[in-house]
Parts: sequence; structure tokens; C-alpha cells
Amino acid sequence: MISPSNRAENISYAIREVVVYAKELERKGIEVLKLNIGDPIAYDFDTPQHIKDALYEAAENGYNGYAPSEGYEELRKEIANRERRRNGMDYDVDDICITTGVTEALQIFLAATLNEGDELLVPGPTYPQYNLITSFHGAKPVPYATIEEEGWQPDIEDMRKKINERTKGMVIINPNNPTGALYPPKIVKEMVDIAAEHDIVVISDEIYDDIVFEGRHHSTASLAKDAPIITFNGFSKVYLVPGWRMGYAIFNDADGKMEKIKNAFLRIARSRLCSPSICQVAMISALKGSQEHIAEMVKKLKERRDYAYRRLTEMEGISTSKPDGAFYIFPKIERNVWKNDKEFVLDVLNEAHVLLVHGSGFCPVYGKGHFRAVILPPIETMEEAFNRMDVFMKRRLAE
Repeated sequence: MISPSNRAENISYAIREVVVYAKELERKGIEVLKLNIGDPIAYDFDTPQHIKDALYEAAENGYNGYAPSEGYEELRKEIANRERRRNGMDYDVDDICITTGVTEALQIFLAATLNEGDELLVPGPTYPQYNLITSFHGAKPVPYATIEEEGWQPDIEDMRKKINERTKGMVIINPNNPTGALYPPKIVKEMVDIAAEHDIVVISDEIYDDIVFEGRHHSTASLAKDAPIITFNGFSKVYLVPGWRMGYAIFNDADGKMEKIKNAFLRIARSRLCSPSICQVAMISALKGSQEHIAEMVKKLKERRDYAYRRLTEMEGISTSKPDGAFYIFPKIERNVWKNDKEFVLDVLNEAHVLLVHGSGFCPVYGKGHFRAVILPPIETMEEAFNRMDVFMKRRLAE
């Protein structure tokens, strides 16, 4: 048997890992209600028609070859226009690089930034790819606490204590995946100030920026215009095109502190050729065209958030904070008769046939004892899922 690399041996992605167990049940003819993956298209959302039309037209008009590695200039101009309108930021097109989803943006940036032995501050809990890719490069993800009792807001003092000479960067995910927390401007500004004190890079993941139920999302760069910040954003969630893999990275670096990292980022971007050409052209139409679907989507999601929050807080042995953004909820298993949260999730799957994701998959320290569910399904689907879970919890806790 030929052995794989050591780095590949340690790769595990909780969100899709649990699907393997669900497929075993489905092969037996069992219906599984899936609350595990943040894909609106898997439920009753659909890509706006004018965006689908633009994709077809792009193919018909000959955009079927390679695109520039940095992305088509017109798309980067439209992203810059959005940043100007929405966040009051003035970016040059050369500050922007189109990527194959946000995941590729963080893969390229972490590859360009981290050396073996470096440390990266990540939210606890966090989107799993930050932990996975950091470890893949021989660096160490260090989770900073977020306070569940305060709606999963970052613990500023804990963050400050965890910075040392090996710390290379700080990750802010706002709105947050998996908790749905929305960070107020004051908190974000404090985080950036700490990074500036220690001369470390800020990585701001803002893929859910327009999916907010209360208040408003403020971009990190707009709150600290002089700090070295790379912003990750994309079209998958807000524009309902997750399978098209359209993301981008924006460099905010007035003093040129990230110039070498930016050059390394672009070298890697060139080495992987480009992101999909026809999808890029369609995203120009997405930004220029009607934005009506966003308000409609957020209204629908808020109703579903309220329903999920009510049902989960009423459920025996479960408690949860109410998310302010994105489309996730991250409940706590209050009466835990299970060995760990993964055992809980697999028990729910096998007994109630509802698929969740174990919280420790998002952080072994601050995610354990929790699970993540999406609030994307129609209320009728969530009602059936939560009814099954309710019966399951009452039965197991009575044993």
C-alpha cells in the first residue's frame, strides 16, 4: 500500500463528513432531513433569473476561454463600485483578485502568508477551513474565545492574551459562521486596533455581509482604513450561486505593509490559471442588475430564524442564542448524556433521521457540546425536523 502524505492524513471537514453517514441511511430507503449545509439552492431558494440568463449569454458570446488570473477588469470595477456605495471604500481594480469561491481566496492567502510554526488567531468556533488550511501549512490555528452568553461576541481580552511573537494574523468572520453572530463596529475596531498594535494582518471574511436580520453589517476595512486588511467576499450566498464558485479578495493596505504578501498571493493566483470565465461575466450582471432578491431572501430567512430559535429554546435539553445574520444557528446540548457532540449528532441522525453538524468540527475548544443547524429550509421542513428531534430528546433524556 502506497502511503499518502502526512498532511493529507489529518484533513477532515465536518460539514461534509457527516453526509457520509446520512448516505448510508438513504441507501436503505430512509428519508433524512438535512440541516447541515449552507447551500440555499438545496432548499427552496433559486438563482435570480437575470443572473442565469447572463451566464447563458456569456457562453453564447464566446467567454469560454481562460480569463485573466486576477479576473476580468470589468468585474473588478463593479466590485470596487459596490465597495464605494456600500462601505465608502475607494479601491483600485488592482487591489481586487477574483477567486474560485472564498475558500480558494483563503487557501491562496494562507499559503502566501504562513510559514511552519506560525500561528493564526481564529474565532472559536470558526469556519473549519481556517483550522484545516492553517494546519495543512504546518502552522497552528489558535482559537480566541467568543462569549455565548453575549450572543457569541469576541472576547477581546482573551484575544489579546493569545497574541505572541509567532502570531501572523487574526481572522474576523462577520457575520459569523457557525454562530450567526453580528459584531458591532466598536468590537471590530477594537480587534483591528489590537492587530495594529502587534503588527499582524487582519483577515476579514464578509461573505454573509448582506444577510443580516437586525442592525447593519459594517465592513472591517471601512472601520480602520489605514490598517493592513484583506477582505474575503463573494457571490455564493447573497447572490444565490454557491455552485458557481465565485469569490474575491480585496487588499486594503495604505502603508504597503502587505505588498510582499500581495505579490505572493498574485503569483499563486497566476499559477492556478483563473476562476470560471462565464461565471465572472454573469457576476457583472449580478452587481449591475436588480438587487430585489436580497431583501426578499433576508425577510424569508428572518422568519425561519425566528421559528428555529423558538423551537430550539423550547426543546428539552437544548439552549441557543438567537443569530443576527448568516443562515446558521449554533445550539448548546445542555443535558448531555452522550460521550461527545459528534456522538449526539450521529444519534440524532440514526434515531430521528435529521442531519446536523457537530460543534467540535468548528472548534474542539469552544464548539464542543454544541451543534450547527441551517435555518434555510422552509418552515414546514424545519417543523418536521424539530418535531422528530423533540421526540428524540424527550425519549433519550428520560432513559
